[in-house]
Amino acid sequence: MTRRELDAAGISDPELRAAYTRCRQLNARHGRTYFLATRLLPVEHRCAVHALYGFARWADDIVDDIDRRQTPDERDRLLRLLENDLAYGLSTGGADEPLVRALADTIGRYGIERTLFTDFIASMRTDLSVTDYPTYADLRTYMHGSAAVIGLQMLPVLGTVVPREEAAPHAAALGVAFQLTNFLRDVGEDLDRGRVYLPADLLAAHGVDRPLLEWSRRTGRRDPRIRSAFIAAEALTKGVYREAEPGIAMLDPRVRPCIRTAFTLYGGILDVIAHHDYGVLHRRSVVPCRRRAATAAVGAARILGVRLRTRAAHPLAPERGAVPRWREFEQ
Repeated sequence: MTRRELDAAGISDPELRAAYTRCRQLNARHGRTYFLATRLLPVEHRCAVHALYGFARWADDIVDDIDRRQTPDERDRLLRLLENDLAYGLSTGGADEPLVRALADTIGRYGIERTLFTDFIASMRTDLSVTDYPTYADLRTYMHGSAAVIGLQMLPVLGTVVPREEAAPHAAALGVAFQLTNFLRDVGEDLDRGRVYLPADLLAAHGVDRPLLEWSRRTGRRDPRIRSAFIAAEALTKGVYREAEPGIAMLDPRVRPCIRTAFTLYGGILDVIAHHDYGVLHRRSVVPCRRRAATAAVGAARILGVRLRTRAAHPLAPERGAVPRWREFEQ
């Protein structure tokens, strides 16, 4: 983490600075699209966002255990240790795990509701035993804890120009839209882990079930029924993006370019999926680097516009943060 970000956030304790730095490293390594958008935030907000993402990433890695070295019981034990460490961190300000230490500090600084993290851990634990969802309503219950709460955790950090409860449903919807995008993009990888996150009733409406998905994944062959189901999943996801979009205007003007960029980049994943003719069982759809850089550049231009308008209205006001360097968008 850059010293500038830590200094702007008022984080001076050496151990806490190291903890936030680790969160940033996780964000940069695992969430390229999300990390790029975060570079557009005012500098003093970035540490908190990295802490929120770092914790979510850590818990998700426990559950996924990509190398399959641990049993569900062992992963459940690790989740409980993480949960207990967070409770200890919130009560004492300290924690064994650096990521948790940074998160506890962020929760305290911004007054984030603690039940949001309880709900998140509960959904993560669901992944240890639940491998599919009969209906979209069942999936939405899961996504409340796995995705909607992430948007709600972010609101106190980002700030709003309306009462927070007015912006909350849109923030929750944006978290859900991002996760639904991931579910469609990663359907093949999730299937390899024994999970199907696309609702069974949506798949069944197009004549698709788990065995058909597994056959297609195994053989590399396509089926028009699967394509039809994935188009329906894309339409469902776009509907949730429409629910989320009005919330962007409810945010602090300085953070809107970041969220608009994330909104555009994640939505762009759906465009790439369609461009590849919904072949997500056989290839991972990723927004090209040049397109990510161009979208980020638009976001940076929006930031500059906000700052110029602010300085024109308040010419003596100190400038906060700085426009991200162009090279950072190309990495």
